[in-house]
Amino acid sequence: MSLTSILSAEAIEKAVKDCEAPDSFCCKKFFKLCGLSSKTPTEVRKAFQILDDDNSGYIDESELEFFLQRFDPAARKLTEAEIKKFISAADDSDGKIGVEKFQAMVLS
Repeated sequence: MSLTSILSAEAIEKAVKDCEAPDSFCCKKFFKLCGLSSKTPTEVRKAFQILDDDNSGYIDESELEFFLQRFDPAARKLTEAEIKKFISAADDSDGKIGVEKFQAMVLS
């Protein structure tokens, strides 16, 4: 399953293009632009499962580095500063984001 089964290719392209420059990624803005923030909780959980590359039940720093590339393989990697902001946006102190915190962050 790919994210285009949940989100439109056009919305993904728009969201990825918006954060092409290093240190320009903002997770809230990205979720809104790609349309994920307007999806149902079930759809957000499905997106999480796609983003959880190792199926651990968490998205960790190593998976966040390639976060944009899960949406578009040609996208850039997230910077270390962006990864840290992403994790702090989920209000998680263990360096990884579980499905519930991801869902709360996306839908808030």
